[in-house]
Amino acid sequence: MKIIATIEGAQIAEHDDNSIHFRAKAAIDSDGANGQFGGLPSYAPKSYKGKTLDVLANAGSPGNWWGIITDSDGNPLLQGPRDPCTGAYISATALFLLGPQGQSLPRSNPFKYVDSATVPYVVVPPAIRNGVKGVVMGCLAHVTNTKNGKHTAAVVADIGPRKKIGEISCACASAIGVNASPTSGGIEERVIDYVIFPGVPAIVNGVTYPLQPA
Repeated sequence: MKIIATIEGAQIAEHDDNSIHFRAKAAIDSDGANGQFGGLPSYAPKSYKGKTLDVLANAGSPGNWWGIITDSDGNPLLQGPRDPCTGAYISATALFLLGPQGQSLPRSNPFKYVDSATVPYVVVPPAIRNGVKGVVMGCLAHVTNTKNGKHTAAVVADIGPRKKIGEISCACASAIGVNASPTSGGIEERVIDYVIFPGVPAIVNGVTYPLQPA
């Protein structure tokens, strides 16, 4: 075993079998939720008539958007009339999904991204994605709430800031008994166990996720 990094007091350990373990808090990431499977979208402009999972400030600001897809001029793209939540913004994850025939999807397609509202996923810092053996994006993770014993399989689907650790999707939070609100949920105590298996494709809710090299 070796310690590859310590972030926010959490030691990230790489074991001899190449698995990664750390115990940290759980912040809530709503990215990738575009209403793909009947849920709410993450973000939308003020003119949007429906509800959203998150507040727009968590996706950045004009000239510095990071949680939503923009055009070449930096303007957020809207979901179209054939998309799940017409008029909402398109929220992205670092992990890209493929179409039904295994084809690459355009970046403006809401189904290209992993839905935080329905898919348990984990967010990792660059130190994990870039510093371990095996492909991390799309790989299997196990997440356990040590306070109540609840656990779930998850996919590594997003990259967070390099000095932050411990972030999960809304669906992952619900599965382990944590408040799933991106604005008021999560847990600050370092009581969530994360075990990540680089190079092992995640199978979550019957779906096999693609491994995506950095």
